[in-house]
Amino acid sequence: MLVDSHCHLDFPDFQSHLPEVLAAASAAGVGRIVTISTHVARFDTYRALAEAHESVFCTIGTHPHNAAVEPDVPAQRLVELSRHPRCVAIGEAGLDYHYDKSPRDVQQRVFLTHIEAARETGLPLVIHARNADEDMIRILSEEMGRGRFDAVLHCFSSGEKLAQTGVELGFYVSFSGILTFRNSEEIRRIAAAVPHDRLLVETDAPYLAPVPHRGKTNEPAFVAHTAHVLAEVIGVSDETVAEITTANFYRLFAKAAAADAEYRQALAS
Repeated sequence: MLVDSHCHLDFPDFQSHLPEVLAAASAAGVGRIVTISTHVARFDTYRALAEAHESVFCTIGTHPHNAAVEPDVPAQRLVELSRHPRCVAIGEAGLDYHYDKSPRDVQQRVFLTHIEAARETGLPLVIHARNADEDMIRILSEEMGRGRFDAVLHCFSSGEKLAQTGVELGFYVSFSGILTFRNSEEIRRIAAAVPHDRLLVETDAPYLAPVPHRGKTNEPAFVAHTAHVLAEVIGVSDETVAEITTANFYRLFAKAAAADAEYRQALAS
C-alpha cells in the first residue's frame, strides 16, 4: 500500500468527480490519503471528507498564504478541533517567502501557534517551507528547545541544511512530484541522504503532478510515480519503498494507525 500523505481534496479541481479520483487512487494501490487544512474556518469541509471516506484522514491548520486571513486563531482552538477522530495532524503551517501572501511577521506568529498546538496534542505538525530556510531553521531549533514536537517537512524543495536540521530534530521529510522533474537533481540528492525511516511521499494535489503527468491536474493516484522515482533514488524496489513510506506514515501519524487498527478490529468482530 502507498499513502498520499498530503493533498487537498477540498479544492475545486476535484468537486465534480471526487468518487472517480478516489477510485483511481485505490486502483493505483494508494490506500490512505490525508487531505490537508489550509483554513481553520473550513474544518467542517475537511471533517466531512474524512468522515465520508474510510481511506481519507484530515488535518487542522492555517496555510502561511492565509496567515493574514486567520492571524489570531488560538492554539486551544486548534487543539479542540484536532480532537476529531479523523483529524491526524496540525497544519499545514509554516513560512512562504516566495509568494509573501501574508506579512512575514504574521506568518511566523501563526506558525508558532501551530507548534504550540502540535506540542500540546502530540500530533505531528505539517510544515510548509518555501524560500525561508534561515528563519525556518532558527524557529524550529529554538522551539524544539522549548519542548519536543513531531513534524514533517512537506513537499520538500528547500536546501540541504534544512533537510539535515529536520532529520536531526527527529522530523520526517516528504517528497512530491518535484522529485520526478528533470531539473530536480539537487532534490534527488537530498532525498538519497535522508534516512529511510524518515521518508514520506505525497502529491500536494492538485499541484505538482509528477512525470509523466506534469502539467496536468495532480491527484492521489499519481503518488505512485513519485514513489517509483524515490525507489530508484534510494536503490530499492517499488514494493520496498511502499513498505518503508507506509510504515513511516503510521509511525508519524500515530492517530491514523490507531484509527485503522480500530477499524480492522471492528470488521473482524
